[in-house]
Amino acid sequence: MNLSFYVHIPYCVKRCGYCDFNTYTPSELQISDGLAQISNSYIDLAIQEIEQARLQVGEATVPTIFFGGGTPSLMEAADIARVITKIKNSFLLSDDCEITLETNPDTVDKQKLAAFKDAGINRISVGMQSAVAHVLKTLDRTHNPQNLQQVTQWASEVGFKDISVDLIYGTPGESLADWQLSIDAALALPINHISAYALIVEEGTKLANGIKRGEIGNIDDDLTAEKYLMADRAFSKAGFIWYELSNWSKAGGESRHNSAYWLNHNWWGVGPGAHSHIDGKRWWNVKHPNLYKTKILNNESPVLDQEILEPIQVESERLMLSIRLPSGVPKDSLSTEQLKILQPYVDSGALDLKNWGAGSVSLSLSGRLIADRIVREILL
Repeated sequence: MNLSFYVHIPYCVKRCGYCDFNTYTPSELQISDGLAQISNSYIDLAIQEIEQARLQVGEATVPTIFFGGGTPSLMEAADIARVITKIKNSFLLSDDCEITLETNPDTVDKQKLAAFKDAGINRISVGMQSAVAHVLKTLDRTHNPQNLQQVTQWASEVGFKDISVDLIYGTPGESLADWQLSIDAALALPINHISAYALIVEEGTKLANGIKRGEIGNIDDDLTAEKYLMADRAFSKAGFIWYELSNWSKAGGESRHNSAYWLNHNWWGVGPGAHSHIDGKRWWNVKHPNLYKTKILNNESPVLDQEILEPIQVESERLMLSIRLPSGVPKDSLSTEQLKILQPYVDSGALDLKNWGAGSVSLSLSGRLIADRIVREILL
C-alpha cells in the first residue's frame, strides 16, 4: 500500500487576516518565550503519532511527505529531519519520495534553507500571495514581498530543483494591474510550480469582519474570473502547464503530494486537526495543540471523529476531484441522465469538445470558471 504523510505544523508568529486554518500564535497559546521552545517538544509528539500510524497500518510505501501549516519553516531543521527519519525507519520511502516544506519567506535565510535541504526536504513551497504591498496589507500578511526573489534564489543556490510559490487573487482593492504585477513577479522567480487560488472570505476571520463593517470592499466576482484567465494566459506562455484547476507547473514539476489528494489516494495526517484517509475511511484529529499533546502523552489516539464513506460520497468526491484535472471524468462512468445534463456545456464550449468525442468530460478554459456549477448539476 502507498501511504502519503501530511505533517501539520500548527504555529505562526502572527495570524493572517484571511486565514481560518488550524494554526495558533504564541500569544493565543500563552507562550512567553515564542516558538523556539515549541519545535523540539511538538516534534516529539508528531513522532509518537507516526508510531501509532505504523502500529495501525503496518507496512506501506511512502511516496510523498508534506509539511504544512501554519508555518513549518519556523521549525528547526534538525526537528524536521527527525520526522523524516521516523517515517523512513517506520515505513519504506520510495526512491523518489517527494518531501515538501511550506515556507514563509521572512522565516528563512540561506543557511536555514541549506539545513532543510540536508534534513531531507527536496521541494519548497513559498507563500507569496501577492507582490503588491497594499494587497498584502489587506490580507494582513506579514512578509516583505521583496524577500521572494532573494529566498527563491537562495533555495535554488543550495540545491532545490523543485520550488513553488502560492498566489492569491481577488483580494478586495486588487486591480487587474496589481494582479499582473504579481504574475510578472512570480514568473521572474527561479521556480517550476505555481499555485493560484481565488480568495475565499471565511466567516469569522479578521478579513470577513472588516468587510462586514464596511472597512474593506467586497470581492468582485467578474474581476476575479478575469484574473484567472490572465493568470492562465501568462503561465502558459511562460511554459507552465495547467494540471489542476488552481495549479500549473513546468514539465515534471507537478506536486505529487497534492495529486494524491485529487486522486483520492491514501494519506495519514499527523498533528492537531489533521485529516487522514485510508481505503474509504476518513478521520480527523482533535484541533487544539494542548489537547493533542495530552492525548499523545497519555498514549491515546488523537482522533476526534471518523467516518466510513458511503458509496454516494465516494462517487461525489470522485466527480468533484476528477473534474479539476485535465483528464476529467470518463464518460462511461456517468449515467445517460448525467450526460444529457452535460450536453449544453459541451455546446457552449465549457466542456472540451475534442475530449468529449474521445470519451472524457473535461473542462475548457472557460469551463474552469464554472467547475463547481457543472459538478453540482451532475451530483444527482
